[in-house]
Amino acid sequence: MMNNTMADRSDIERIVMRRVRLIRILGLIISTAVLAALTFIAALWGIGREVWVARVFENAPIDTAYLPSFFLAAFLHTRLIVQVLSVLTLASLIYLISEVARFVTGIVLPKAS
Repeated sequence: MMNNTMADRSDIERIVMRRVRLIRILGLIISTAVLAALTFIAALWGIGREVWVARVFENAPIDTAYLPSFFLAAFLHTRLIVQVLSVLTLASLIYLISEVARFVTGIVLPKAS
């Protein structure tokens, strides 16, 4: 009888631990940081499909003072899909930077209990 009880506990423990691992994996997959990273990658891929990015950088001025006006003009003279993808890329990049900063801050400066 003792062996049967021990086997039941190990089965229960195995099932519970399997569910815990599944929940942790789903938490990683569904997290907003992963969603932002996938959005960033997809938006960059979309921009690459719509615009010949190498040509944009070839046409960019050498003087750094003219770069902001060049990129603003390039942004304004593209199609709407490229503009939307550019804004989406920038927003997801800013979100990812803030998430990484929050993660690093949590490691370096742990909360006082």
